[in-house]
Parts: sequence; C-alpha cells; structure tokens
Amino acid sequence: MGQTLTGLLTSVRAIAGRPGTPPRARPGGGPDPELLAALRHCGDHLAALAASGPLTDARRTRLIASIGALTTACSTPGADAFDALLRTGQQALDNGGDAGARLALALADEATALRARSKGAWRLRGNALDALGRSEEAITAYERHLALQQNTAASRDVERRIATLRAAGDRIDEALALVGGVSEGGEGAIGAGAAAGAVGLSRHLPAADALAAFTELVRLRTAERGAADPAVRRLAALYAEHRRLADRDRDPMADPLLGGAEPIGVPGLRRFLAGRTVCLVADTPHTAEQEQRPGSSPGALIGGYDLVVRCDAVRHAAPTARTDLHAVTLRGDSPWKGPRWDRRATARLVFGDPLPHWRLALRSRLVPGAQDRIGDATLRRPLHDPALLAEAAAHADEPASTAFTVLRLLDFLGTPARVDLIGFEGPAALPPREREWIGARTGRTDDTAVRITLR
Repeated sequence: MGQTLTGLLTSVRAIAGRPGTPPRARPGGGPDPELLAALRHCGDHLAALAASGPLTDARRTRLIASIGALTTACSTPGADAFDALLRTGQQALDNGGDAGARLALALADEATALRARSKGAWRLRGNALDALGRSEEAITAYERHLALQQNTAASRDVERRIATLRAAGDRIDEALALVGGVSEGGEGAIGAGAAAGAVGLSRHLPAADALAAFTELVRLRTAERGAADPAVRRLAALYAEHRRLADRDRDPMADPLLGGAEPIGVPGLRRFLAGRTVCLVADTPHTAEQEQRPGSSPGALIGGYDLVVRCDAVRHAAPTARTDLHAVTLRGDSPWKGPRWDRRATARLVFGDPLPHWRLALRSRLVPGAQDRIGDATLRRPLHDPALLAEAAAHADEPASTAFTVLRLLDFLGTPARVDLIGFEGPAALPPREREWIGARTGRTDDTAVRITLR
C-alpha cells in the first residue's frame, strides 16, 4: 500500500502541481482549473496519509481508490471527471474525522465553482459543513440543494436535517434570551447578558464550540443560582434539548479503537436497564469468598439478579465471576494510565473528565472483545452533567465513589425494577454523605446477606 500511495501521489503532483504553485493555463481539452485545484487538495491529503504510517483502514483504502479514479479521469482527454470528483468528496466524508470533512468541503467548493447548478455538489457541501459543525452554513448549502432538487421524496431527509439544525439553533437563541432578558419586576431572567457574552455562546459557532460554551453557561448559572432555580432549570432543559438535537439524524459510526464495542448513551442505557433487577456487589474478600462457595446463599442471591454490577479494579472476585455492568472512575492526574480493562462485561461505563483524556483512556485501556457495549461521552460525568443530575461539584475534596455514581445514575434513569447493594459494610462502607443519601431511600435491609434495597 505504501508504494501504491506514493505512486498515486506522484501522479497527482505531476498533473496538478505542488501546493503553492500557480494555476496552470488550461490547454485545449485539459482539466478545468477547478479540477486541478481539487487534485492539489487530494495530493495534500495523500501526503498526510503517507506520513501517518501504514494504512489498514478499509475506508481510507476506498478513499485512495477514489482519488486514483479522479486522477485517471483528469488525465484522460475528453473524460468527464465531475462525477469522479463528487464520489471522491463523498468517500472523504465517509472516511470520518475533521481531515476527511475538510477535504470533502474543499472538493465540494471546487465542484460548486465548476457547476453552480449541481444539486449533488451543493448537498456534498452541506454534508461537509454539517460534519464540521458549521450548522448555519450547512443550512444555506442544503437550501441551495433543495432549490435545485425536483424530486420531493429524495429531499425529505435534507428538509428534516435543516429543521433539526434550526431547532438546535433556536434553543441557543432562547437560552441567550433567558440569560440576557429582563422580565417585568426583574424576575424570570437568570442574570445580565454579560454572562452569555463571557462564554461566547452563539448559534453561529461550530457545533463543538457551541456545546462547550452552552455547557459553561449552564455551569456558571447553576453555581450562581442553584439547580432548583426555575430559570436555571429551564436553561438546563434547553441545554439537554440542544444536545439531543445536535446528535439527531447522525448515523452512529463505530470507532475502530473501541474494539468493536457498541457505544451507548442515555437512551441505550435506559433500555439496557429497563424492567431488570440490579445488584451492586462490593469487591471484598468476604463477599468474594461467599459468592464463590458452591451452594452458598449469597452466591445464589447474586445469581438471581438480572444484572450484576461491579466497580473499579475488581481484585477479589474470581475472574469468571459474572459481571453484566462494570463501572470505573478515572482518578488522579490525567492522562489516566493503568491496567487494561480485561474483565468480561456486557457493558462498561467509564467516568472521567476532561473529555480528550477520557477518550484517550478508553482507546488505550479497552480490550477488544471484553465488552459488548461502552458508555459514550454523554455518560462520562453523570453527577455534574447539566443534561443529567446537574449537581455542582461541591465536594471536590471528597469525590463520589464509583458505586455512588452508579446508584445516582440508576436512580435518575428510573427504569430498573429494583436496585440492591450487597456487601457494602466494614471496609467497603461508603462515605458518610453517600450513606446518608442511601439511608433516606432504603426500602429494607437484610442482615443475613448484607443487602440494602433501594427499589
């Protein structure tokens, strides 16, 4: 693949020139300047791929093949290379990542310059801008596509996407009005508009920047006014709705670095837990010995639950001990390095912040085949996420235990039929404030099994 890639790059440079070279005058029957510019963009992308090392990703292989077909079309007298240009742009988009989306946008720009009335070119441009999070520009490109599209049935998904992007922007506008507006009598608004200006929130921001600014705005308002304030609650609801809309209509893409595990968010976890009995098992020598003893009542008790949850590094339970949900909190200084999570679990939740280091930990510590599902970024900080429990980080000196985080999340989701704790006594006892929360919600206790029933 390395020699093929190098040869293709040489061919592209021979036809289109190197970066920074002036556009060539078009000889009779030669490629249009827009096609030569598109090939130069492809050459830059190929050079970056060559520098990244061996290529094993099938999507990249298909993109390289498309660039090869475009190169051949551009070098063949009389050939129409426009369709090859659009196919290459779509393959770049399918390749994923910002680099692929930027290449797709560059090719779409050349395609719309070459044929301003090509509905395929405008849709490619809209898709590329959408993938880059440039929602307002994507809407404009999508509308140009719709103006050229005569097939109403073929345009419904584009119309739906425009409606979704506009609705997400409307949530930002309403949030800004809520923060900056002043109602009669001075009530209802959260505070001065300077708060919104401080975080720079706007519907015209790229999607990732808008989400970060919206998150910071909710955090600031929650810290200032408290989560119970009606205006703060409305702001948090707008944030949750904006995030839901931002993810709507997007096809989930498998991350090859997640070892084949299916990412699940809040809706997926709700379905996973719905109607099931759940037990959280403390990892203590006594509980592990009781669980492993043949015919023991604690072992039979644990085996009777639909889902068994274990937390963090499981040192005492047998490697073969059943684990349906494994939850782990990334602690200490980031990036978080440590042993890989090789205990087999149906689903795994990893709690941690900030986001880039959380992603790095997942990709470096997940073991392919050790889990069928992995919690996505929407589940990485449930206690403090404005879309979930939205609690202020008031106990930074005493961060929540993983078991408590799981309990709070299960209680918030509300779909398990029953949640029990087993073995959380003695050395495994939770901190006082966590025990207080549990005590206020305990339905009954069972001293023989050291079981606490929350539901």
